[in-house]
Amino acid sequence: MPLAPPPGLDRRVFLSSLLGAAAATAGLSGCAGSSSAASGSAADLSAPLADTVPAGTSLKIASYQNVQQLQFRLAKLPALPFTVSSWLNIGAGPDVINAFRAKSLDLADNAGIPPIQAHYQGFEAKIVAIDVTRKPNYLFATRPGSDIHTVADFKGKRLAFSQGQAQGVVLLRALKQAGLAYKEVKLVPLTSNQFLTALQSGQVDVAPLANNQAPAYLKQYGAKGARTIPTDVVDLLKLLWAPVSVLADRAKAAAVAAYIPHWARGLVWQWEHPDVWNREFYVKTQNLTLAQAEAVTKLANKPLFPPSWDEAIRWEQETADLLAEGGFVKKFKVDSLFDRRFESLAADAVPAQYRR
Repeated sequence: MPLAPPPGLDRRVFLSSLLGAAAATAGLSGCAGSSSAASGSAADLSAPLADTVPAGTSLKIASYQNVQQLQFRLAKLPALPFTVSSWLNIGAGPDVINAFRAKSLDLADNAGIPPIQAHYQGFEAKIVAIDVTRKPNYLFATRPGSDIHTVADFKGKRLAFSQGQAQGVVLLRALKQAGLAYKEVKLVPLTSNQFLTALQSGQVDVAPLANNQAPAYLKQYGAKGARTIPTDVVDLLKLLWAPVSVLADRAKAAAVAAYIPHWARGLVWQWEHPDVWNREFYVKTQNLTLAQAEAVTKLANKPLFPPSWDEAIRWEQETADLLAEGGFVKKFKVDSLFDRRFESLAADAVPAQYRR
């Protein structure tokens, strides 16, 4: 039978995105298969992690907007015991998956949905660290001149939807909470870096934006009728993940393990020094005013690194099931997405108040 778009998704856009994804998969599938074969079986990830990182080991790490380097520099963390051969300025889940496939990236920082999407595409990768998010990181923004004031008003409207990113699952959870079926809205497939342009041009009526994007958007379009609609919907997981081919390499796996404490301590430092972070990141690199930066920081989540991943796995399963209900992925058990050799490393690296 021919594939049909999920309810609410425009058929032409669905077919276009499907063809594009198929072409990308066809072009890159050889990389995925060969990387797994070259580094060992995906099933052979039970070997204990090495205590030290072998000399000459390097990793290619994602650092969207250079956040990681800035955190590490400001926090004055000790040097990493391996070489970072490149810091890649990418953050969107689809971009990360493509970089993983191309072997141009070894480790990335994302939300919970990209690993699900990678699994659906047949690419093997594992979660190696988790930061639990308790407050919403996203809110919904309307196009200029919109009459939308609540999530219930989304009925019949064009909603920006990124299937492979956190924004996508936040939207699906918000629709479910409001009792809206997918067929009652029009899901417009875009990636998150297209959301602002789509709102500005009126291509969509609503798009989920990160908290730190909203001030600048409202400053430019608030007077023209644009507004934001906060909800209590959270995307629970902020995580580090890596291709199985990387984790099957004993030296690279040791480097990943060594990186996780730095990642956790960098997040803790940022939380404990909001004034410095506001000036050095939001004002100097994101062009926000100090007042806007302070407003964003007030919405920030305290970093929490669970010693046990049980809650995270339950949440990830709920997310995968929600996507499966909409016909976006096939149902599967998410336990396979977690490499529990790394489970306690982040929590062990931070003070007790950040272990939760």
